Amino acid sequence: MRHTRTVAFHTLGCKLNFSETSTLARSLEEAGYAKVRQEERPDVFVLNTCSVTENADKECRRHVRRFQGINPEAFIAVVGCYAQLKPEEIARIPGVDMVLGANEKFDLAAFLARHDRLDRTSHQGHAHFSPIKEARSFVPSWNANDRTRTFLKVQDGCDYFCSFCTIPLARGRSRSATIAETIAQAEAIAASGVKEIVLTGVNTGDFGRGHDQDLLQLIEALDQVQGIERFRISSIEPNLCHDGIIDFVAGSQRFAPHFHMPLQSGSDRILERMRRRYDTALYAERVQRIKDRMPQACIGVDVITGTPGETDVEFHRSHEFLRSIPVDYLHVFTYSERANTTAVRMEDAIPMNIRRERTRQLRILSNKLQRAFYEAHRGTERMVLVEAEENEGKLHGYTDNYIRVALPYGPALRNRIIPVELGALNGDGHLIGTPQRALVGSVVPGTDLQLTTAN
Repeated sequence: MRHTRTVAFHTLGCKLNFSETSTLARSLEEAGYAKVRQEERPDVFVLNTCSVTENADKECRRHVRRFQGINPEAFIAVVGCYAQLKPEEIARIPGVDMVLGANEKFDLAAFLARHDRLDRTSHQGHAHFSPIKEARSFVPSWNANDRTRTFLKVQDGCDYFCSFCTIPLARGRSRSATIAETIAQAEAIAASGVKEIVLTGVNTGDFGRGHDQDLLQLIEALDQVQGIERFRISSIEPNLCHDGIIDFVAGSQRFAPHFHMPLQSGSDRILERMRRRYDTALYAERVQRIKDRMPQACIGVDVITGTPGETDVEFHRSHEFLRSIPVDYLHVFTYSERANTTAVRMEDAIPMNIRRERTRQLRILSNKLQRAFYEAHRGTERMVLVEAEENEGKLHGYTDNYIRVALPYGPALRNRIIPVELGALNGDGHLIGTPQRALVGSVVPGTDLQLTTAN
């Protein structure tokens, strides 16, 4: 009798990819596969790739070689953004058996059934893909590996076609489910015991396109879902982060005062070359609106260094702009050329060593901004969602406004939102948290557990 086939997954890139990997895993488990760890020598490896990360080709090849080292007989399938952009190239990588494009990846179980390794006669992988313009369906996804926090995909694709970005080529046009369908997913997640849902997508603020609905209507409806104690918007374009959304979050008891708004450059000339849909004046106005309505809100920023034409003057203008607005941390990316984008054909390319030096400078600035934000909260009390995993006798969690907190171990604290007094920074860059004294020794509502703190 043949044993149950086993599968292991590895995910590269964004939280959207992680949510989709979990959905693929559930579909294979429903098809009779057992999900195992990679070191357990699975029958099938699935690599979910990213096109945004630098050296996507090298990353893909490295992981394929690693899979082969673990189990030379394993079937290797590659999906994700890079798989849509370079399917035939990936199929020629030694060891790759199958590549699925954006329209095909959610049929992974059916493709595996067709391409059983025992029936394979060719030594080259099979690529199954279709033109990205045919990717019109929306497949809801969420990750189920963490009972504390789940990333729920509410939108996919993008209509913006920024000059530096391959995402529209890899994921297609903007699309989403309806509000009713999304609420049903959130209710299913709530039933699993998850406390926080993070709304994610390629362009989350574009939710509802084609359904005569919008993101504000969605978050108003989600705010009524029972069982979820906290919602968080993962990222939203500044031109879509309108007053209605900001004001609703400010008045909500469950939507976190945390906004992550891509900026990409603090130079209007560079923003224009990037084909972004806003300028620095609009961005600064959105940031100030958030801080006026929610002074303790955390604001994160995406920035790209070294795009074509970014002179020293433009970079310093960007640096100055970031210092002039009340933002709290940066995600800094070094520009790298992407085939079939407008930027790759632009003149005035910046040498890689200069790009990396600019990235280094902005990461230093990010550290300073985040430290200042953390220090400003010392001595205050915030609600913290405590994560389930213990690390060296400590538990960790995030405040509603995205401050990372380290807590003394207490088993009853896990997967609960509790009031915590924030103390000094520790060596890992977390604030040391003390559960509210009144809670210690008390019974956690709905359980027979008592809160305790370690000495």
